[in-house]
Amino acid sequence: MDKIVILTGAGISAESGLGTFRDEDGLWTRYPIEDVATPEGFARNPALVQEFYNQRRVQAARAQPNAAHRALAQLQAQHGGEVVIVTQNVDGLHEKGGATGVIHMHGELARALCNACGHRWDAPDTMAPDDPCPACAAPATRPDVVWFGEMPYRMDEIFAHLAQADLFAAIGTSGNVYPAAGFVQEAALAGAHTVELNLEPSVTVSDFAETRFGPASEIVPDWVAAVLAGRV
Repeated sequence: MDKIVILTGAGISAESGLGTFRDEDGLWTRYPIEDVATPEGFARNPALVQEFYNQRRVQAARAQPNAAHRALAQLQAQHGGEVVIVTQNVDGLHEKGGATGVIHMHGELARALCNACGHRWDAPDTMAPDDPCPACAAPATRPDVVWFGEMPYRMDEIFAHLAQADLFAAIGTSGNVYPAAGFVQEAALAGAHTVELNLEPSVTVSDFAETRFGPASEIVPDWVAAVLAGRV
């Protein structure tokens, strides 16, 4: 298993206290997705969107990585080949857990983006719609996150990694959101062994050659140990 490509979703961060938009309680239940996670919602009410992401930024800053994040960092450090982590999460917990070179396909809460010129910079704790861009001074600041209806980042790079993968793992993903939900098929076409690690089966569970179910903080360290021992 020389090259391992891992996709992570919200489920890997759930035990760190960061809920998904499908949870029955939490921050997402107080805001309709179309109001706070779409370009149209930002155009209608940028102040509301900034308030929502200011709250999420505080939550993420306080959150700590769990055993699953740390296990993936261990895999990167100890595996003899390449380990590429692609995440749908915007929380930064992979880096806090020690991972490097993480591909943030949905952006990062800790970053800001200018809607006018495309400049990116480290986001302050609190952002407002009229904050000036450090590069062009336009009052067009938004969170550097990918909203519904927008194209995820670094897709060409991700598909190139999938085409070279010997092992592909999806951890804590629902299988509901494309293009990420199709990564398992891309990896399988390239000849990779595929495994889903999840609390419960995803929508795309039948596309995987292997499955492991349970809390991420338990099943991911066990799986990493098996990979490092050559049992996968």
